[in-house]
Order: sequence, then structure tokens, then C-alpha cells
Amino acid sequence: MAAKIKTGDTVVLLAGKDKGKQGKVLKVMPKDTRLVVEGLNMVQRHTKASQSDPQGGIKRKEASLHVSNVAMVDSNGKPTRVGFRTEGEKKVRFAKTTGEVISG
Repeated sequence: MAAKIKTGDTVVLLAGKDKGKQGKVLKVMPKDTRLVVEGLNMVQRHTKASQSDPQGGIKRKEASLHVSNVAMVDSNGKPTRVGFRTEGEKKVRFAKTTGEVISG
């Protein structure tokens, strides 16, 4: 199956504690159908002091989200579904709301 959401895309969260917020996709895990979005779904990790991190303490980082809980953002800033079509010899992604081709 082709990837509807790729690294670097801007997405909006549809469910969860950060619902309605937008962010950039940092990592996509297609096997697990999950992705990591910059600044969203933040969790706290208690880390032990080590040689690489002598201070240790409570660190904040992004946790993964299921793909079904996010939607692409179109040029108008609204959530949209993603479709595929062929333009010439190339297969491209497009926003279902506006019909515009999504770069990337």
C-alpha cells in the first residue's frame, strides 16, 4: 500500500489530548501503522544518570500516534483525506478537499 502520509508532511491531530493541534511528521513506522509528530503527544520519561547523560532526570519526548488519529492539512489549513492519481507517467498524492497536488 502506498504511503498517504510521509515524513515532513504537516498533519492535524483528530483525537487525543492534543486534538486540533498541528505539527510536522518526524518519523513514519508503516509496519506498526504509527507515526511521530513534532511537539504533539508529549510524554515524560524518567531517565537514570549515565555517562552520556550524567544529570539524568525527567525528559520530555514525543510518543507515537496511530495513523488513523491524524489527517493531512490542505492549503486552506483544514484537515483533508489523501488520494492518488496519475499525472502523465507519475503517480501523485492530492488533497481530496481542494484537489491540489501534495508535493513530496
